[in-house]
Amino acid sequence: MVGTMDTVRMMAASEDFSQVMLMSDVFERYKIARQRLNECATAQEKMNRFAVVKEAHEEVQRFGKYHPDYAKVSQEIRTVKRELDKDPIVIDFKQAEADLEACLNEVSAILAQAISPSIKVPTGNPFFDQRSCSGGCSTGKACGCG
Repeated sequence: MVGTMDTVRMMAASEDFSQVMLMSDVFERYKIARQRLNECATAQEKMNRFAVVKEAHEEVQRFGKYHPDYAKVSQEIRTVKRELDKDPIVIDFKQAEADLEACLNEVSAILAQAISPSIKVPTGNPFFDQRSCSGGCSTGKACGCG
């Protein structure tokens, strides 16, 4: 069992680590990309349009191909999504977000391995998933992760 002083030291160390992460290049790139995305009127317009079309698409999906607007809305969501995904500001943000997530996943895997090789950490990264559970099953290896 972890004593009170050990807990205090771990909390202090985690606070120090979070400060290091907040000053890292990968987080700085993410912050800049997020700010550019938030300030770009064109990207915001595309994201808002996608949200509206997505809501219409979800409504149509309730009835599937039997809905009278199924083909039109399905085509529209693909078109709007493609426009959003091709936007350079959105591309840059998604890449910065993926890089930050990869960094955090790597740190999580390293911490888990330092404690015990049997700790499963879902990462979404094939390199780490060889040593961890990619499904996050928490059902005692029912997903075949062990």
